[in-house]
Amino acid sequence: MFASAQTPERLLPASPVAAVRLRVFRSAVVDGVAMSFAPMGHRAMAVVEVELEDGARGIGETWVNYPAWAWRERAATLAEGVAPLLLGRTLTSPAEAHDLLMAALRPLGRQWGAPGPVHQAVSGVDTALWDLAARHAGRPLAALLTGADVRRELPVYASSLGPDDVAATAERCAGAGHTAVKVKLGFGRDRDLANLRTARRVLGGGVRLFGDANQAWSLDEALDLVPALRDAGVEWLEEPLAGDDPGALAQLRRRGGLPLATGENLYGAAAFAPYVEQGSVDIVQPDLSKVGGPTEYLRVVALAAATGTTVNPHLYNGAVATAATLQVAAAVPATTAVEWDVRANRLREAVDHLLTDHGTVRVPDRPGLGVDLDLDAIADLEETL
Repeated sequence: MFASAQTPERLLPASPVAAVRLRVFRSAVVDGVAMSFAPMGHRAMAVVEVELEDGARGIGETWVNYPAWAWRERAATLAEGVAPLLLGRTLTSPAEAHDLLMAALRPLGRQWGAPGPVHQAVSGVDTALWDLAARHAGRPLAALLTGADVRRELPVYASSLGPDDVAATAERCAGAGHTAVKVKLGFGRDRDLANLRTARRVLGGGVRLFGDANQAWSLDEALDLVPALRDAGVEWLEEPLAGDDPGALAQLRRRGGLPLATGENLYGAAAFAPYVEQGSVDIVQPDLSKVGGPTEYLRVVALAAATGTTVNPHLYNGAVATAATLQVAAAVPATTAVEWDVRANRLREAVDHLLTDHGTVRVPDRPGLGVDLDLDAIADLEETL
């Protein structure tokens, strides 16, 4: 049973919110991160800190990977949109704050044409408040969410193979003990299939292969390519269709016979409903730093439970979102694997030690997000706001 907006007991200290802060860290990409829609020039980690008057504090991360200037917008949204709604309030639970923020900011996001940034901003605050609540309880967040024992390790799949240097990246994955990998697709049929063959050759038959097209194809293009993907050993395919239309995905799933996944670009649990109800995908992939934080993530979990849909988190962030995602994933029985980006990321190094050599990641067990992160250790990467 998850702690939720309906939880009767107080989860947060009875102290008003004193500050909502943002710290942004950026690090130049050194080994190439390409998507079918655009390359990534910098890693970015935008950390939201919520502090109460009694000194209690929690941290969360808000998604700012794209576009490159997103962190500047997030600073304004938090300072001018979020903070005035929270400062001076004494909150009972993170869900109370989440619903308050969404009620006030969702209409503005609709008029702005930017619901994503609103949900992303709220995600950071919501995660920070859950971190604060778990620290207040003296428990790791996963245990607070369930009230029971949780998994100590989670299966991972290595992400970000391709479109270049697939052999070298696959060799690193093999050396690290990964048992499943995801190959970037959407760079042309010949190149995609060659990269899958290379990954299989290097990794051998014992490693599972998944594919991610980042919405690169039309329905007809995907239907034409799916048989070759099946033959290459791809077990499931992520975001194959431009526009991510649930009806078109349902057609592809039915006609193509390949399990599908989507959800990293969906905001709020209600957005997931058509995909679950229409049988569009086998796996939904909410991103904790985008969907609305743990509060909204758990609403996606409840929605997916009605059809037995797997809930595997999207994860392509820094240390804060990684730690938070591991906590929430450990609390969700419907989660079968966590994404783990294998390229260099200095902003995630503080939690890289959690990765094992046998295809899993350890779930940290200290109060809050499970780890105590020293953001000052990467102060040389901090932007001036």
